[in-house]
Amino acid sequence: MCSPATEQLRLSFDDEANCKATAADKAIELPTDRPDFDIERLPKELQERFRALYQNSQQTSDFLAPNEIYQGDARDLLPRIRPNSIALSVWSPPYFVGKEYEAHLSFADWQQLLADVIRLHFPIIIPGGFLVVNIADILTFKDLTMPRIQAEAPSRRRSQVTKEDILRVMAEHPEFNRYQIAAVLGCSEQTVDRRLHGNNIRGGKHEPQTRVKIVGGLVEQWALDAGFYPYDRRIWVKDPAWENSRWHSLSYKAVDQFEYLYFFWKPGITRYNRQRLSAEEWAAWGSLAVWSFPSVRANDDHEAKFPIELPARVIRLLTDPGDVVLDCFMGSGTTALAALNLGRQYIGIELQEKYVELARRQIASRR
Repeated sequence: MCSPATEQLRLSFDDEANCKATAADKAIELPTDRPDFDIERLPKELQERFRALYQNSQQTSDFLAPNEIYQGDARDLLPRIRPNSIALSVWSPPYFVGKEYEAHLSFADWQQLLADVIRLHFPIIIPGGFLVVNIADILTFKDLTMPRIQAEAPSRRRSQVTKEDILRVMAEHPEFNRYQIAAVLGCSEQTVDRRLHGNNIRGGKHEPQTRVKIVGGLVEQWALDAGFYPYDRRIWVKDPAWENSRWHSLSYKAVDQFEYLYFFWKPGITRYNRQRLSAEEWAAWGSLAVWSFPSVRANDDHEAKFPIELPARVIRLLTDPGDVVLDCFMGSGTTALAALNLGRQYIGIELQEKYVELARRQIASRR
C-alpha cells in the first residue's frame, strides 16, 4: 500500500497518459553534442568522460524502451540504455547475506558486480541527475583473518565446570589427557578444551569468525571511481527486530533496524523544485536524514522486497512527472509501480525470469 501522501499524487489516467506522451517525446531526442553547462570547469578526468560521452553517443534507435521490464544481467543491459536519459536510478542490490539469488557470488564477485553496475550508470544518468543505492551493512561477514577465540556466556553454560576445576585435576593428575580429565569432572572433552583455550574442539576453532562489514565506504569509492559524487544519505528505520531473528545472538551486537540510502550526483545542472512536496512533507521527511516507515510484512513472493514508500519518496524528491526512473535490480517490480503511481516512466532490469514475470504481473494488475 502507498502512504496517503503517495496516494494523493496518483494521477488520473488522462493526466498520466499526457505525462507519458510528453516524456516519450523527450525520450526520442538524441543527446546534443554538449551538455548544458561548461564542462571545462570540471576536473580534467571528468572533462574527458563527458566529451567521450557526447561525441560518441549512439545514433541508433536500438535502445531499451521505457515502461518495460527486461530480463538479463544488468552489466549487459545497462549499456543498451540511451545515454543521458535516466533522471534517477534507485535500486537495492544483493546484500551478500546468503539469499537464494546471490548464493553463487563470492565476496569478490559481489564487489565486482556492484562496482561494474555503478560504473555503467555514468553514461546513462542525465547531467545533474542521481543514482540512489539502498543497502545495509553485512552483519555476519566471515573474516578468515579474525582471531578464532570462543566467547564465554556463563549464564548459558550447560556445565558448571570452571577453568579452576580443570587446573586442579591437571595438578593432581599431570599425566591425564583431556578425555580423562573430562571423566573425572563429569563433563565433555569439549568443555575442557573450551575452558582452557577459549575455543571449541568440535568445530568452533575451525570456523571463521564473523564481524560487521561496513559497506558505505565501498559504495562511496565505486561511485567516485565512476564519476559520481556523494550528495546525501538517508537512514531508513524499519520495524523492530523480532526476538527469534537469525541475527540475534548472545553477544552485545545490535540487530539492525535500519538501512542506508546513498545519494550520488552526476555533475550537471540540478534543478531544485521544493514544490514537489508540500510544506508538511518537507518538514516530516523531505528535509530529514532519518525516514521511518514499516518494511514489507511478508516476503511471500520475493525474499527481499522493499516497501513502495522507499522508492516513492526518492522519486518524488528527485524527479518530475514524465522523467524516466531506472531499477536495475527490479525484483518484484516495486520501483516500477511507484514510478507509474507518480506519473513517471520506468525501465526495469532483472536477472531471474521468475521475478521478471512477477513484476510484469504486478504492473498489469495495477492497470
